[in-house]
Amino acid sequence: MGFSRFTRSAPFVYALISAALTLGVSAPSAASVPSRPAAAPLPTVHPTPQSLAYVGDDIPVTRRVVLVMDEGTDPAAAVRLAQVLKTRGAARVDIADPGQRTVSSGRDLSVRIGGSARPDIAAALHGTTSPKRSEGYAIRVAGDQRGAGVVTLAGHDAAGQFYAVQTLRQLLRPSGDGWMISGVQVDDYPAMALRGTIEGFYGQPWTQQERLDQMDFYGDVKANSYIYAPKDDPYHRGKWREPYPPKKLNELGDLVRRAADNHVNFTFAVSPGESICYSDPTDRAALKAKLQAMYDLGTRAFSIPLDDINYTRWNCSRDNAAYGSPSRAAAATAQVDLLNDVQRNFIATHPGARPLQMVPTEYSDLIDTAYKQRMRASLHPAVVVMWTGPDVVPPSITRTQAAAASALFNRKVFLWDNYPVNDFGNTSGRLLLAPYDKREAGLSDHLSGIVANPMNQPYASKIAVFGAAAFAWNDRAYQADSTWTGAMSYLAGGDRPAIEALLAFADLEHLAPTFGSTPWQPQAPRLAARISAFWAAWDDGNRSLALKTLRVYAQDIERAPAAIRRGAVQQGFVDDADDWLDATVLWGRATVTMLDALAARDRNDKDRADALATASRTFQNQAKALRTAPARNAWGEVQPKVGDGVIDTFLAQADVRLALWDVAGGGKNLALAGTATASSVEQNLDRFTAAKVNDGDPGTRWASAYKDDAWVQIELTAPTKVAAVTLDWEAACATEYRIQTSSDGTTWNTVATRRPASCGKEVLRLPLDPVRFVRVQGVQRRTTWGYSIHEFGVYGAPGKPASYLPLKRGLGW
Repeated sequence: MGFSRFTRSAPFVYALISAALTLGVSAPSAASVPSRPAAAPLPTVHPTPQSLAYVGDDIPVTRRVVLVMDEGTDPAAAVRLAQVLKTRGAARVDIADPGQRTVSSGRDLSVRIGGSARPDIAAALHGTTSPKRSEGYAIRVAGDQRGAGVVTLAGHDAAGQFYAVQTLRQLLRPSGDGWMISGVQVDDYPAMALRGTIEGFYGQPWTQQERLDQMDFYGDVKANSYIYAPKDDPYHRGKWREPYPPKKLNELGDLVRRAADNHVNFTFAVSPGESICYSDPTDRAALKAKLQAMYDLGTRAFSIPLDDINYTRWNCSRDNAAYGSPSRAAAATAQVDLLNDVQRNFIATHPGARPLQMVPTEYSDLIDTAYKQRMRASLHPAVVVMWTGPDVVPPSITRTQAAAASALFNRKVFLWDNYPVNDFGNTSGRLLLAPYDKREAGLSDHLSGIVANPMNQPYASKIAVFGAAAFAWNDRAYQADSTWTGAMSYLAGGDRPAIEALLAFADLEHLAPTFGSTPWQPQAPRLAARISAFWAAWDDGNRSLALKTLRVYAQDIERAPAAIRRGAVQQGFVDDADDWLDATVLWGRATVTMLDALAARDRNDKDRADALATASRTFQNQAKALRTAPARNAWGEVQPKVGDGVIDTFLAQADVRLALWDVAGGGKNLALAGTATASSVEQNLDRFTAAKVNDGDPGTRWASAYKDDAWVQIELTAPTKVAAVTLDWEAACATEYRIQTSSDGTTWNTVATRRPASCGKEVLRLPLDPVRFVRVQGVQRRTTWGYSIHEFGVYGAPGKPASYLPLKRGLGW
């Protein structure tokens, strides 16, 4: 392969480009290229560019491509460009100086890449807006007077050139036996300066190889920030004064270099708040020495998180003398003193160092306090302040909230977004695969950037991080659903069957919990809509169509894991999701089998229906017996949750229908028409009364007083052969409880005792005995709070309504 060299000696760039290119691939000649359909949609690019428009015909990737480069061309961009061309048909790449006349057939593709001020690039843009903002770029794809294809990639800076290549990668489409480049012009730049992730979760940190892969991923999605802050790295927090061992320091150095290769700012965070003596010169020297070691490795961005610490006590007596008695204001004074010292005497004295970042102790609210007042009055204006939103895990973030936070700290805040992190109790057993959503367009007016706090599972985190990076780049054009699909395409390498399998699987991992009782994204919305349509069609008599339609989707669920494991999807994702994929097979199989049981019963084949229902229950039990092992998360080895509250509820409802096939109304929740009473209500608050447990609203709940023996019960409108009970527990659930039934409300029979492994939705099948009352009797609470249940459902065969009024008794009987 021949190369013509430009003026500056850059043998490493040539060597890397040579390694990226091999012979034996082909591309069409210009004469054989089909034209683009007149009504063709614009190519899909993630993140969405600020401006993208057609300017001419699509052009082919020819067998020979000429890269026009100079000393201002970013080496990382040049290498990435060569890799893209290799995989898209270029058999030979020659490199030329901007003014050099190259030996050419006159039909070869040429690609100009470099700074936007370079004369040949400025001329080739032909009116396309030249990038004027940091990290901005422009692209123009068109033919020259001879009919040869010309691609111009102009960057405002080196990062802009690199991002131009990332967009060009997405402008290529297969055509016949070759590849075409969409004839477009692009003018693009980021809306927010900081975009990426913070490895800030509790539990097993990522491995070195996983972090290296993440750096490449961030480059692909135009994310420029990675904050190294794993809570379980002892040298980040507990042993912050101690230097890293040589082996770990070498690993960090490799990570810093990989980050730089992808235009990612490796941000080193050290969290001394648990033990630092703010006024002690020795501690300050130890902190700066820790930062200096990382600066020597090439790190130029630093963070001092002061989150999750006790700030109403001092770690040394001299702080009491220096800052006064412990208080919010005193804590802020001490922290500001430290942070300003680091900014002025470390950051400002180290060439290339970026403004210091910090996480305040009050990081998740909009309440003005003495702490925030002192911060905004005294903190150095260059210091970047992080904020998690109006809550630790906020269900949404609005422009008004972000504006208020910026006012509280007297600067644009840097959003630490706690999604898709899964290190807290409500995420037990979950992968969080819903799209990045519920963040209002226009947040870029008030935020300096966004970093997502990912899961312990790095590859599975890519779905949400893909969205967070896209939102931070162009929040006003962000579309959650299309970006979600784009993330699946990225993971699957564009393989359509694998993309569809990922979408079906991720729908079953769609629930996004908060620290409270109400999730901010629902579980399995695609499946839930199909199940709702199924029951509507079934009850309208369209049973054959209902069964056929839902069975197809249930088979898609059962088969999705095999499609995901077939090879197109990144292997790291497959490994991260392995336990959940196993469970998905079983839940999908249980659903298909239960649908077949309903079909058999509809054909009056009761024996076959009973056998299939039994088989479905076996698959369900097998799924419930699975455990996440070995455990990466702080919640340990637990059942992997898949479509919980949707699949299991459907299967219970179908089972009830089979058990009560000849009974009118056998599939209805009879609790909705019943009367709920309870032994107690938390603080006698109206919002927690017993009536909330059977109001049909999953957003409300009953909550008891703080006693182990509390109970709640449903009095049905008539004696009923109860087949099943469903419970939707809030986070304050039971370690042990009993289901009891009674015909008169006085004499009770325990029909089930449960010791659930975690809180959530439960389905209990009961003997078909006629009863009028069904009670949840607490035995032992899981928390210091009382018991709390969102919804209590009862399914069975109702008898004739009683001629008497509901029994009235006091709470003590």
